[in-house]
Amino acid sequence: MIEVVRPGPLATVQDLGRPGRAHLGVPRSGAADERAFRLANRLVGNPEGAAGVEFTLGGAALRFHRRAWIAVTGAPVSVRIGGRPHGTNAPCFVAGGALVEVGTPSSGLRGYLAVRGGIEVDRVLGSRSTDLLSGLGPPVLSPGDRLPVGSANGLPDIGVDVAPAPPIPETPVLRILPGPRDDWFTHDALATLTSTSYDVSPDSNRVGVRLVGPPLARAREGELVSEGMAAGSIQVPPSGLPIVFLADHPTTGGYPVIAVLASADVAGAAQLRPGQKVRFRR
Repeated sequence: MIEVVRPGPLATVQDLGRPGRAHLGVPRSGAADERAFRLANRLVGNPEGAAGVEFTLGGAALRFHRRAWIAVTGAPVSVRIGGRPHGTNAPCFVAGGALVEVGTPSSGLRGYLAVRGGIEVDRVLGSRSTDLLSGLGPPVLSPGDRLPVGSANGLPDIGVDVAPAPPIPETPVLRILPGPRDDWFTHDALATLTSTSYDVSPDSNRVGVRLVGPPLARAREGELVSEGMAAGSIQVPPSGLPIVFLADHPTTGGYPVIAVLASADVAGAAQLRPGQKVRFRR
């Protein structure tokens, strides 16, 4: 068992989500920064989809009642095991009874902790992920929660000492593909989106990143019939201020999508923190 001593501002159990159920109104959910999450699992020899913990702005403490191997990835944080400092992006041994403390990230927003064997809370619709939009999956972690750990029998040996990750840029530049509804906007709207920087709003969450900056002007009046949404979609409500959808986004929406992030850049959007600037490149 892992005991949650201090969850930090927001900690949830995540895996790779519930793909393939959008037609039923079930969001995919799962780890917001899938790239960092997959890395954490690989470092401890888990399948990439094994459940782990996602931290928002760190500040967490977990007590391990049995010895384990863990890895912490994502936003750069300090990690202390039994009071001793350890590195991120590397497998670390935890003795039985030890307290693992995760600090506040110096940049970025979300970090991940994988434990060898994975976290085995109950599955809901095939996934152990907490979905903040629909309420599916286990509840947000609270002090005193206990998380069962699965067996490591049959897992491959840990064969990596460290996997250096690139630093999170101060002002990320995220790549976009125009459409599918860019024709609902003036010709200058895409130029505005890609030529100026936007600030990340404090109202952002796992559903989406709300941006503050120059509004994107419409060329058409009215609204669309609701249509399917994907992670990375940049939806524009009547205010003209874009919203970048993340893991817990709704499955449908009626506001036009001016562009969609390149798949490889969705992880970068998941690390945007309130007050940070971001730019877009076509």
